[in-house]
Amino acid sequence: MEVKCRLNGENIILCGEPTDRLRDVLYHTGCYSVRDSDDAEGFAGSDTVIFNGQLKYSNFILLYQAEGADIKTAESLLVKGELNYVQKAMVAAGIVQSAYNAPAAALILTWLLEKHPNPTREQIKDVLTGIFIRDAGYEHYYLAVKLACELRDQGEFKTEIAPSFRPQLDIIGKPAGKIDGAALVSGEPVFVEDKVPANAWCLHVLRSPFASAYIKSIDISEAEKLDGVAAIITAENCPDVYYMQAGQGTPEPSPHDRRLFNRKVRHVGDRVAGIVARTPEIADKAASLIKVEYEPTEAVFTVEEAMAPGAPLVHNGPVQYNAGAPDDLEAYNKLQGDPREGKVVYQFPLHADIHKNIAASNKGGIGDMEKGFAEADAIVERTYQTSQIQHTPLEPHVCYAHVESGRLVLNCATQVPYHVRRIVSWVCGIPENKIHVIKERVGGGYGSKQDILVEELTGYAAWITKKPVYYRNTRAEEFYANSTRHPMRVHVKMGGKKDGTITALFMEVCANTGPYGNHCLTVPMNSCSKTMPLFKVDNMAYDLKVYYTNTPPAGAYQGYGTPKGTYGIMMAMAELADKLGVDYRTMVEKNHVEEGYMLEILKGLGEGREGAVVPVGSCGLDEAIEQGCDMIDWGKKEVSDDPDWKIGKGFAMIMQGSGLPGLDHAEAIAKLETDGTVILNSGGADLGTGLDTISAKIVAEVLKLPMDRITVVSGDTDSCAFDTGAYASSGTFFSGNASLVATTKLKELILKEAALQMEEKVENLDVRAPGEVYSKASGATLSYYDLVHTATSGTGRGQMVAHGSFVTNASSVPYGAHFAQVAVNVKTGEIKVQKFYALQDAGTPINPEIALCQMYGAVMKSIGHSLYEDMKLDKSGKCINANLTDYGAPMIDEAPEDFKSVLIDVDDKFGPYGAKSISEIACNGAAPAIGIAIHDACGVWLRSWPMTPEKILKALGKI
Repeated sequence: MEVKCRLNGENIILCGEPTDRLRDVLYHTGCYSVRDSDDAEGFAGSDTVIFNGQLKYSNFILLYQAEGADIKTAESLLVKGELNYVQKAMVAAGIVQSAYNAPAAALILTWLLEKHPNPTREQIKDVLTGIFIRDAGYEHYYLAVKLACELRDQGEFKTEIAPSFRPQLDIIGKPAGKIDGAALVSGEPVFVEDKVPANAWCLHVLRSPFASAYIKSIDISEAEKLDGVAAIITAENCPDVYYMQAGQGTPEPSPHDRRLFNRKVRHVGDRVAGIVARTPEIADKAASLIKVEYEPTEAVFTVEEAMAPGAPLVHNGPVQYNAGAPDDLEAYNKLQGDPREGKVVYQFPLHADIHKNIAASNKGGIGDMEKGFAEADAIVERTYQTSQIQHTPLEPHVCYAHVESGRLVLNCATQVPYHVRRIVSWVCGIPENKIHVIKERVGGGYGSKQDILVEELTGYAAWITKKPVYYRNTRAEEFYANSTRHPMRVHVKMGGKKDGTITALFMEVCANTGPYGNHCLTVPMNSCSKTMPLFKVDNMAYDLKVYYTNTPPAGAYQGYGTPKGTYGIMMAMAELADKLGVDYRTMVEKNHVEEGYMLEILKGLGEGREGAVVPVGSCGLDEAIEQGCDMIDWGKKEVSDDPDWKIGKGFAMIMQGSGLPGLDHAEAIAKLETDGTVILNSGGADLGTGLDTISAKIVAEVLKLPMDRITVVSGDTDSCAFDTGAYASSGTFFSGNASLVATTKLKELILKEAALQMEEKVENLDVRAPGEVYSKASGATLSYYDLVHTATSGTGRGQMVAHGSFVTNASSVPYGAHFAQVAVNVKTGEIKVQKFYALQDAGTPINPEIALCQMYGAVMKSIGHSLYEDMKLDKSGKCINANLTDYGAPMIDEAPEDFKSVLIDVDDKFGPYGAKSISEIACNGAAPAIGIAIHDACGVWLRSWPMTPEKILKALGKI
């Protein structure tokens, strides 16, 4: 069918089937800004267009309905190839981060400003109700509109975008906008799906309907006969390679407990077969022809079920240790069950026991717990439960793989390109030099794209078929076939004296890792290692166990295990203060650590090995608590005009880390090009956080170059050097420091070469803007252009290239305090977050405007898991709300009425230019702050999230 319409001001003919979705047709016409985040559900808004003057979801419009229509996409916003005023304001405000739906947001706001040149806050909020923002939160969208109006009316931004830091520096600590912001907000083809050629074959995964079952037989013969089927991969023909999907440093603190396809499926949605076909329709037909005979077995879904005597075992095959095997391993393995179970391989002991469903465990402590509790005037002992939640990135998990010149090339949306390469190498049985991983822009990850969930299967499918293969998760598969946040049961026992001194603290953590052990040790460890070191308590102990179950898999999620541990430990502290009659703020201030305090508790809190005992470094806790208490009027009771609404306040102190000292490793290569510009090749993976901009700013600061003279190439395993990956809050600290080391070395090479060319002493030379060497002795100058031109002239000494590698045992810990004021309706149980203030010490915020938006985004995620988000499983283990509408991720209507992010100024000793991490820590505070505020409002303690109206009413005894 041919449809005549007007697209972005041009008369055009669109071709396709009458019932094709308009979004699909527009995308294949070249309008890359029109994305699909929700499988045409009508939730995310990434597919928004202006259709005959109105904002519409293009997934809801069929091609035949576009006849004669006037359609505008975000591509219409560019003016002679330049961003329009709204797009420029969005980049400046810091809201263009993972940016999968940033073009749609720009289109929406431009439409609003054309209709309402000076919109109210309510009008802005109303127009943004149709778009889901997961990365930057919603607050700076109001700022972006204000900036856009200023730029339109006055030709420049008048409002302060973000505070500036370090006046002695030129660009570090100053708002500057992301270097990739223009490409992202305009809808350039920068994501994996944009790299897929028209001739690519599709990969479809047939998934298990059972939570636990053996595959008795699988018949693929009829499916293989279909024209257009290149391969069908099953447990019978896939490599007999055991691996794990966690993108972690090797040797991994996760068991290798799966193959590409197993003979035992362990959750609803587990892989059964992979079909490589020419079209999705052929793949679907082939899937329907595969005959699978299952032998269902009993499943376990909760920690309590998994630990019960005689519980069904999720894994019951032989166990193998590559190091540290126990003496009784041979006898242990004689207890194994059905041969179809497969095996579990440990790189080193994780204190696991699969015969008790234990995937990993650890325990330790300091001091004398018995003595500590004996000294207490009061003790609280409480259990806090967290639910299973999904990351819901706007871009689902996706991969494109093809073979080129005998090498496997993968275009990935990943946080860990080098781990992808290593794991794909294992699975395919080919060396790493035969694999090229290209990290494209990542449309949201939040930890889920630290896991290698689709790349190894897509890569293997392309390798064996030699076809270009494209795979993309459905939104439902994101829920039931991907990693999720580990549900945890956190039991806290805490004792204290009447003066508020805590005498003893014990944490018992039981975590649910699902059917496979991705991050099964490290996530629960974080629930202790990123919470207990907040306290100056002489007697502390922890005991954690992680259980296999048949729920959807768990893995890495922003905050890792810390949000769960913080929820338990801070709620227990508030309950203890209440029991002792001590002001909660007083207890917090009396017991929190300060700079120089020796953290003995860290000794046992390493990732599978002994941790390093270090003193507390730069610490902004005091200022965060004091300033936050002033902002929220701590101690002042707020009273509503409506007697049904009760108002309360709460806060929590929080911490995280900046990478993994002694484990993480980052590298960069800085090159002075032949015209005096610089290309930095960074192994780091920017997932929308602005890491590439951080690297560019570091180069600019060291070499005194304008930002537009610097290009950052990152996350490409061919052109860049090794980096552990963007996880554990390591980007700024590790990858940024690697960029600093490389650029500092490049500066040394520049000065050394200049000394030869200028016939000056090196010690008399320095660099200055706009990119030249100058002599402090003679006043002579030499531009970078002339310097490198001579060096590469055929008679010179060659291009200046510097390699930087960064490892450290130093720890740079970000601290903060999050404050909430909530209103609770004691008649209906409804909870409203009226105020939320996030105050965090990030050392020197290199990109302050982006840092603030990351805080807003992370807080919104944590408000989501505190109040709304919850994966609901039926009795068979199937997720029954596997879509964005039913799941409950918060939109702009759920944002706090008064919402502020505040950067506490401290200068760190070890971070690049004093920087520490910013984003992950911001996921940790909402649950305890809101939980404590609920108690302050209506007198009930809610000890499980999400904290729902039903739980309020039950606690009040009204239902």
